[in-house]
Amino acid sequence: MRWHPEAQTEAQALRDPRDREAIAHAVEKLEVEGVNLSHPHQSAIRGSGRGLRELRPRGGRSVVRPLYTRVDRRTFVILAIAPEAQSDSRGFNAALRRASRRFREIQQ
Repeated sequence: MRWHPEAQTEAQALRDPRDREAIAHAVEKLEVEGVNLSHPHQSAIRGSGRGLRELRPRGGRSVVRPLYTRVDRRTFVILAIAPEAQSDSRGFNAALRRASRRFREIQQ
């Protein structure tokens, strides 16, 4: 598991320590389960076109979503921290743009 440095900063900047803890647990689940991690703990981001996915802390009941992708058989990278899309669609879309840009950066 890797973190884009800016995504790590975003996670650390979350005000509520319960959100940071929920993210840590979700990332731990992804590390253990890998591609076998099922819904509701993760889902594909429709229309991302780049294989971007969202972790869904607390089985989707969290207001934050780490956006991630798989870069090789065993490595996932967290690219951005987003608000939950239905509660803040603009914030989610902005995080999706950041994640896409960061993914392009690490591919180069």
